[in-house]
Amino acid sequence: MAYLTPDEHARVSAAVAAAEAHTSGEIVTIVADRSDGYMDVALAWSALGAFAVMALLPFVAGPVLDSLAVFHGGWNVAWEAPGILAAAAAIGIAGFLLLLAIQAWLPARMALVPGFIRTDRAEDRAIALFKVGAERRTTGRTGVLIYLSMCEHRAEIVADEAINALVPADTWGVAMAALLQPLKNGRIADGMVAGIQQVGTVLAQHLPRAEDDRNELPDRLIEL
Repeated sequence: MAYLTPDEHARVSAAVAAAEAHTSGEIVTIVADRSDGYMDVALAWSALGAFAVMALLPFVAGPVLDSLAVFHGGWNVAWEAPGILAAAAAIGIAGFLLLLAIQAWLPARMALVPGFIRTDRAEDRAIALFKVGAERRTTGRTGVLIYLSMCEHRAEIVADEAINALVPADTWGVAMAALLQPLKNGRIADGMVAGIQQVGTVLAQHLPRAEDDRNELPDRLIEL
């Protein structure tokens, strides 16, 4: 799914080039649809829901068993332990499958993902992409990744070793704030440009551009 138009891609790429004109640091930008499929969370909710339904069955056993008489032609049934257990198991399985089917719809699945899990998965994905696309790919280990995960509504800034040695982690808070403010209004490109400018300012302070500096990582925005 494309979140930015070609013109917006060009704006972000131009912002990266402008920021890197004053620093030996390298900025990589990635916008991802989501950071994970969260099927493990969907399975956990489905299992929890199924067990909850089965736990409530003893309190509504009469009406439930009466409703199951339809499978016996509507006649009254003398339920025995094996039949009751089988009915409970069938209801539990049906509840599990129903909840899993509901969560096959991505918006429903995402709505049930706790915030801390979204944050952890987005951070893990950002670090994984950074390791593949930027880490140790610059001469001085000066790469920085700005990562957006749209479905999670999460943003991450990940810096390479040389930058982390110079820049305290909380320094990126201003860049993160500049990035997130436009995003709250749906202005993705504006947020990316603002974040890039702030990251560029920090990099220029700690890693000014050298005369022999060369562009080691692509300036273009990557959409996943």
